[in-house]
Amino acid sequence: MKRIATNSALYILVIFVLQSCIGETRYYKATDFAKVPKTDAHFHYLTTDKTYIEFATSLNFKLLTPIWDGEEVPVEDQLYCSETIQREFPAKYAFFGTFQVDSFNYPGFAEKAIGQIEKCMQNGAAGIKIWKNIGMVLKDSTGRFVMIDDPAFEPVFRYLEENDIPVIAHLGEPRNCWLPLDEMTDPGDALYYRNNPQFHMFQHPEVPSYERQIEARDKILMRYPKLRFTGAHLGSLEWSVDELAKRFDQFPNFKADIAARIFHLQLQSGKDYEKVRNFMIRCQDRLIYGTDSEVHDTHGKSPAEICKDLETGWYRQWLYFATDSVINHIKGLKLPADVIDKFYNLNTERYFKTPENQQ
Repeated sequence: MKRIATNSALYILVIFVLQSCIGETRYYKATDFAKVPKTDAHFHYLTTDKTYIEFATSLNFKLLTPIWDGEEVPVEDQLYCSETIQREFPAKYAFFGTFQVDSFNYPGFAEKAIGQIEKCMQNGAAGIKIWKNIGMVLKDSTGRFVMIDDPAFEPVFRYLEENDIPVIAHLGEPRNCWLPLDEMTDPGDALYYRNNPQFHMFQHPEVPSYERQIEARDKILMRYPKLRFTGAHLGSLEWSVDELAKRFDQFPNFKADIAARIFHLQLQSGKDYEKVRNFMIRCQDRLIYGTDSEVHDTHGKSPAEICKDLETGWYRQWLYFATDSVINHIKGLKLPADVIDKFYNLNTERYFKTPENQQ
């Protein structure tokens, strides 16, 4: 009888330990950085040099490039670089193509845009990028700024929605762009707009307001509820996790990447740590990691130096999201491992041509 009682007690103890382990929240450590699968889902790959994708892979990173309709780098050059890298690293590299708006004021604009989208998708794109020139640069034949909710784009959005083509859209800019320099919350923004006053919208009241940029984007989300839509740069709502959470609640297919807006999360977590941490956990299926990093052939640095800079930035951000390390007086969020897995990887895995995605 004594042996049976002892065995029963041991069984109960084992069950208790197992239940405790199952219910215990798991976290990653700083040393897990290179071990955990990750994706930088906003990475501008503007070269055919394989050094950077190979280096990213060595750190367990995949890369996703959103191509944009800007003047700095021609769309054709961006597509050539991305198509080249994607062909050789289909499970580690993906890209979003784009359509151009230079023919907006001419007949057949929507048909031409849809043709460009079709070509991008046929050449390996995982989705389509829409850029801020719509809303901030593009004008119609009367000189009026063209917003993304303009009726001319309706056939394009219908095509995207009906064909289940994902969209990443950078519409508008940080709210700081419309504020005086001394009222900006990010010193980096203030420095940039001080040095580039042509892009400082506070000095250009003729450009549609920040509020109008957000309103136009939200109208698209309402009109096309089945469109899988990612708002780049925290959806240009970087200043308030509350405002972004409202959009997540209102629009079930809306996600946001954090590229180039991590400072704004840190600023808010420095003021209300639990609010930001709880936001990241509650919205774990809707948030996507990205940096807005850029690699090309004219950095003025060696590829080894560029790789080192990438690793430093990636690692510091890992410390903020995955650990409770304190850097520059900002405490890390120490998000649970399952949240990190979604945020850093699982929320974008369908964009990569892995064997699972080809079934």
